[in-house]
Amino acid sequence: MSDTELPEVEGETQLDEDDRLKPEFVRAVLDAVEDGNDEGARALVEPLHPADIADLFELTPEEDRGTLARAVADLLNGDVFAEMNDYVREQLIQALEPHQVADIASELDTDDAVAIIEDMDADEQRAVLRALDPDDRAAIEEALSYPEESAGRLMQRELIAVPEHWTVGDAIDFLRGHDELTTDFWEIFVVDERHKPVGTCQLSWILRTPRDIALADVMKREQTLIPVDMDQEEVALRFQKYALISAAVVDASGRLVGMVTVDDIVHIIQEEAGEDTLLLSGAGEGDINEPIRFTVRTRLTWLLINLPTAMLAATVVGLFDDRIARFAVLAQLMGIVSGMGGNAGTQTLAVVVRALATNQLTGSNTLRMIVRELRIAASNGTGLGLLVGAGAYLWFGNSGLAIVFALALFINNIVAGLVGVLVPVTLDRFNVDPAVASSVFVTTCTDSMGFFTFLGLAALWGLGG
Repeated sequence: MSDTELPEVEGETQLDEDDRLKPEFVRAVLDAVEDGNDEGARALVEPLHPADIADLFELTPEEDRGTLARAVADLLNGDVFAEMNDYVREQLIQALEPHQVADIASELDTDDAVAIIEDMDADEQRAVLRALDPDDRAAIEEALSYPEESAGRLMQRELIAVPEHWTVGDAIDFLRGHDELTTDFWEIFVVDERHKPVGTCQLSWILRTPRDIALADVMKREQTLIPVDMDQEEVALRFQKYALISAAVVDASGRLVGMVTVDDIVHIIQEEAGEDTLLLSGAGEGDINEPIRFTVRTRLTWLLINLPTAMLAATVVGLFDDRIARFAVLAQLMGIVSGMGGNAGTQTLAVVVRALATNQLTGSNTLRMIVRELRIAASNGTGLGLLVGAGAYLWFGNSGLAIVFALALFINNIVAGLVGVLVPVTLDRFNVDPAVASSVFVTTCTDSMGFFTFLGLAALWGLGG
């Protein structure tokens, strides 16, 4: 492909109405690379925002990413890697030399550099760390010493901290006189002589306050401090609850060691929200860039865990083989009872898991939640029971079958509502992630109870006797 055949890139013309790269643009870049026209490929990619360059690599087939990376290598800076999908980034990082990874990491804030290095093999990590400047290496090594998905991994150490005895003028002169200070911050942290945060000053306050006013007189003393070992999900909840833009991170002694900013929290909220949904289905991380072998292993494991529950439901049905054989219509309807119960249980489960994750559901309102879901289940069960009972009577002309069908559906909805709350709450009390294990228990209960209730009521009513 010649340069004249390449589409023109101006502003955001290569993005569609949803800010996604247009398929024809992606194809043009890959065609240029395939034809050996690296200069043309770079001309296309260079105007893009780092996040869009990251998207380009995610949209590129796995086998072509290395070739594309070599063609636009000078555009692959730290900002691009920071925006890139974990699996795609890991694949490209593996193709780079340790000193190249170190150069990229040195361009980034600590939190983004840690995100690049933390997933590398131990030997590769050590090689990259050796290639870093001593200060950068010390900061990243300290971050890696904290638990995964903790505030210590999430925080950045590049912040502005000033002593509480300074005036506003002192702070302004300090900011203007030191070129090496970080440029991305929204507030200044005020610390005491032990480097413990005692307040914060927004930049807008400093700009609007006379120089001779003491920082201690204008700073906000109430602040949300984040322990360095706090889980990132809890950090996100604090940002959401208190509408924070940034927050100080403190170590066990209360000293200021870093800060977390809202741009990182946006990613955390997105990750955690999708993670719970995918865990409920056993679909793993649900990342389309995840290697197939990992996806197969995760999903197969989940399916094998569900196999015994299916066998239990089949055993319950087996108890009523003779009755089903004499009255075959039972086999047609029992799947509806269990299936509707499963759907109702899944609805309740999704609400409860979300409430647990966002701290809406606690020990103080669990009973109220149980009562609420039982009322909902009873209302839904009554409506569905009347509907399917009437339908069964009109279709089969058997009043006994209609009543049994309606009652079974009502009872199984009650069971679904009850276990949909109790199972995740109980697992959470035992520090087991309810998003991972709840669906197995809920499905088992609704399937087994659905079959048992319907067939048991049919036996009591004498259907097929």
